[in-house]
Amino acid sequence: MRKFVSVLLFVLAVCTASAQTLEKMNWFNEPDSWKIEDGKLKMFVTPQSDYWRISHYGFTVYDAPFYYAEYGGEFEVKVKVSGNYKERFDQAGLMLRIDHENYIKTGIEFVDGKYNLSTVVTHGTSDWSVISLDKPVPFVWIKAVRRLDAVEIFYSFDDKDYIMMRNAWLKDNTPVKVGLMGASPDGKGFEATFENFKVKHLPDMRRLEWLDKNK
Repeated sequence: MRKFVSVLLFVLAVCTASAQTLEKMNWFNEPDSWKIEDGKLKMFVTPQSDYWRISHYGFTVYDAPFYYAEYGGEFEVKVKVSGNYKERFDQAGLMLRIDHENYIKTGIEFVDGKYNLSTVVTHGTSDWSVISLDKPVPFVWIKAVRRLDAVEIFYSFDDKDYIMMRNAWLKDNTPVKVGLMGASPDGKGFEATFENFKVKHLPDMRRLEWLDKNK
């Protein structure tokens, strides 16, 4: 019996580990060209595609490629992103998406010849915040931490020192599609590369507080 339990625990551990592998994820708006190799996802981002809803521009689009898995509860997700950005608004990074009216996308966005750390938060309508970089960077790490009804978004150039760039509301107690996004609203597409993608489960904060009060 003890041996059976040990085998079962091993199988469960393997299943849990493999659940985050890139091969197990799903496409929303699959691009024409993509591949997974050595733990990296490379995609040629679909030309003239994006995620945006109503505000400022007056249109709604959700036709850009998004490679995701669904997660519940609280978690930390991070990825290393690089891209051959060419045209205005070419972008690549993470996306957390509940539905077409509620999502967060964040990463590098190429605007007016400059690299920007960009975040779009959409709840009914979209907003947009940017941090302009002084010079081009070969890659950037993007991390998002979902706790209760908030998502904190960070960036890093070395996967060691992370700086917060946004704190945004996202409905809690709701499953979220979490994954890798690229868009090329004005351009003819470009190649984006995503490495070291990882989602780490975090124990529910409310439950931890309850346990602490009810020892």
